Formats: sequence, structure tokens, C-alpha cells
Amino acid sequence: MYEKVDLTMEKKKLFDMLLSQAGDILCVNITRDKKLLGICRLLRENVAYYNWVGFYLVERERELVLGPFMGEATRHTRIEFGKGICGQAAERREIFVVQDVSKESNYLSCSTKVKSEIVLPILKNDAIKGELDIDSHFSSSFSKEDREFLENLCKLVSQLF
Repeated sequence: MYEKVDLTMEKKKLFDMLLSQAGDILCVNITRDKKLLGICRLLRENVAYYNWVGFYLVERERELVLGPFMGEATRHTRIEFGKGICGQAAERREIFVVQDVSKESNYLSCSTKVKSEIVLPILKNDAIKGELDIDSHFSSSFSKEDREFLENLCKLVSQLF
């Protein structure tokens, strides 16, 4: 007889550990970009279905500019608010979870391998400063636990702005 494993609990333990490690990265005396890259690496190396992890930063009014990321290169280095999933998340200042990108009419494809995506705005004093974008090569990758973990991570990251 096999012991039933509670995957939700295992995921929660992993996410708690990663949140703690992200906090440690944010305390290191290095540039903001190096901290963001460290967080990208931490997520990509520890969550098997986080295949592309990156930050888009608001550097001009109503435009996202690609910041530190881990994964395949993307041609989407600048995204206007409202365009694609990232642009919509920035414009509405809302989290977008897309479990099947093929069903989205406003999706900006970075790779044919991407099947699902989550985008979370990074807010500071109610103003959007950037966002965390994660792509997965698997459909329906992002659970309630992923969303909660990443929301908490973005709250930590907002301290950098």
C-alpha cells in the first residue's frame, strides 16, 4: 500500500522556502537588477513548470520594458499597456492567469512551447512599477497556491521600487 502524498502541502512547503530565500536575496547588497535576476533563477531552478521567468519594468508611461529574466530570449522587449497578457495586466493592474494561451485572442507569443502563463503586477503606493511574468510549457500549470505564493513574492519585490 502506498502512502498518499498531499501535493498541495508539499507545494506550500516549497513556496514557503522559496519566499524565504527570495527575502534573503532582497537583503543582499547588490543592484536591483541582480536581485531580480536572482529571484528569476531561484524560481526557474526550483519549480519545474516555471519555464520562463522574467520581470517587465515600467520605465516610460504606459510601456513595459523587459528586465531581468531566465529562459529563452524573447522578441517582446517592449510591450504597450493593453497589448497581450502582460500589457493587459499592467493596464488593469490585475493578475492574469491563462491556463491555455491558445484560447487567448490578445496573446503575444514568445514561443510555441508556451501553453500557460501567469502575470502579476508589482505595485508600490498603488502605482504599477513592473510585473512578474511566468510561462509554462504545460497547460493548466498555475494553481491557487502558485497565485498566492507569487502575490506574496511581488509584495516583497515592490520594496525595490
